[in-house]
Amino acid sequence: MHKHPGALYVVATPIGNLDDLTPRAQRTLAEVGLVAAEDTRHTSVLLNHFGIHTPLISLHEHNEGEKTPALVVQLLQGVSIALVSDAGTPLISDPGFDLVRKARSAGIRVIPVPGACALVTALSASGLPTDRFVFEGFLPAKSTARRKRLNDLATESRTLVFYESVHRLAESLADMSVTIGAARQAVIARELTKLHEELRAGSLEELARWAETAPEARLGEAVILVSGAPPQAQSWQADAVLQPLLELMPVSQAAETAARITGMNKNQLYKRALQLAGSR
Repeated sequence: MHKHPGALYVVATPIGNLDDLTPRAQRTLAEVGLVAAEDTRHTSVLLNHFGIHTPLISLHEHNEGEKTPALVVQLLQGVSIALVSDAGTPLISDPGFDLVRKARSAGIRVIPVPGACALVTALSASGLPTDRFVFEGFLPAKSTARRKRLNDLATESRTLVFYESVHRLAESLADMSVTIGAARQAVIARELTKLHEELRAGSLEELARWAETAPEARLGEAVILVSGAPPQAQSWQADAVLQPLLELMPVSQAAETAARITGMNKNQLYKRALQLAGSR
């Protein structure tokens, strides 16, 4: 490997299976002068596994602003640094953005060393459309804020990709079922590249019920993939379902039932149901 003195290497590490650390990443981690790690305890296990003894320094969301200037100085002095997160590709819902931005602004060469990435790994095996997708990272922890963001995404036609912790998986899926549509198809990818890897497909309503009761849903972080909203050209489908329902039940109940049948957004259906009811 031709090493660039004073370069910042952005190194992807395994998301589970240690065999996924590429030979290039191994060489880079062994040859740089310093490894900036999200959690030095976690990264030391990885380095020890491969017999790598490069010094470590912590760089996480709580100290990145404080540590970055000194790291940039070291880079300018000719010390090559590898940036790693606990798992996967740095900066993808992980720290490191400030360091990369300031390094580039200082004229330092930033070199990506690609490898594992949970969102791409999950998307590639999900069976959902991959030609166009949007990555939303982690949803807000509080339900009100979470539902607000999900409402904004309910009509997004691209495949939606989220990260979620096991502590909020059931709650997030329940909120998705309400805001995006109970019948919307989705996939939960968990324990990727590990012994108990699973990609579970179903409607958001089905997956929410599973996450609420299944013990395995509480193991490891998950990637949630949701199929995009039906094209607006299919809005006739909403009317075709809503009109007979409005003959039988109140507006809110008709909208909720139509959401279950079509997989369309309940709030959008409620607005359309109000319009249809008012035109009678």
